[in-house]
Amino acid sequence: MQAFSHASVIEFAGKIALQLGKIDGVIAVVLGGSWARGAGTPNSDIDLGIYYDPAAPPSLDALRALGAKLDDSHSGDVVTNFGDWGPWINGGGWLTIEGQRVDWIYRDYPKVSSFIERNLAGKTQAYYQTGHPHAFQEHVYMGEVSYCISLYDPVGKLAALKALTVPYPPALRDTIIHYNLWEAGFCVDICRKSAARGDVFHVTGCMFRCVACLVQVIFALNGQYWINEKGSVKSAAGFALSPVDFEARVNSILGELRQSGDSLLSKVEQANVLVIECGELVSRFNDQK
Repeated sequence: MQAFSHASVIEFAGKIALQLGKIDGVIAVVLGGSWARGAGTPNSDIDLGIYYDPAAPPSLDALRALGAKLDDSHSGDVVTNFGDWGPWINGGGWLTIEGQRVDWIYRDYPKVSSFIERNLAGKTQAYYQTGHPHAFQEHVYMGEVSYCISLYDPVGKLAALKALTVPYPPALRDTIIHYNLWEAGFCVDICRKSAARGDVFHVTGCMFRCVACLVQVIFALNGQYWINEKGSVKSAAGFALSPVDFEARVNSILGELRQSGDSLLSKVEQANVLVIECGELVSRFNDQK
């Protein structure tokens, strides 16, 4: 692949999607990630979501044969079995096609559909998942469907889910804000003694989790779906409802954690100020509803 315009990426991805769509059991194929959100760069991978039903999954042999055909190495080893990456990010493939990194990401359609129904009712939960240093959040699936560009959806199953993602569900917003604002404050409270002892490891973990929770709050407050941790602080800082200089302040907190008790306590208190400011933003938002 030579050019890296948004249109050329969609055309390139579409050709791969059509070949995937010829495999029985593939329900839909979508372009996701930064290219779907209009933020792709020449260094960005092309993410293809492959939706299927575990009750009638695509042939793994067929997927691996197509992977071997398309991948520059022509190795079938680049495509995993279903579930190999865990129950939430449940497998796929890391391919290089015409010199371009292309990621295949399996998506369990019935699971995605059921989680979107939960999200619409204001329910969501976080799970430990390899590759997500904070957590895999159930509402990631809803965000992926909202942002994605459909490349293959012959009977409109993906389109039906996409229609449910607009507008951003108020009940989901309230749930995300309520829990994550509480947890952000809790993270600050439980690490003050660790900071005084110079326990960098525990304080670093608490500070990361505090910020990750504040990011959840800011995304939900602005009616924006959160997808993953990468780039999320910068994105949150650019929203209309966000603490002033959020990204710079987060970088200062996380980038300057030193073993000195006074230094650690200072950073913990800086994080606490961010928690307070996010709480004030939420209060003003609720007053205007």
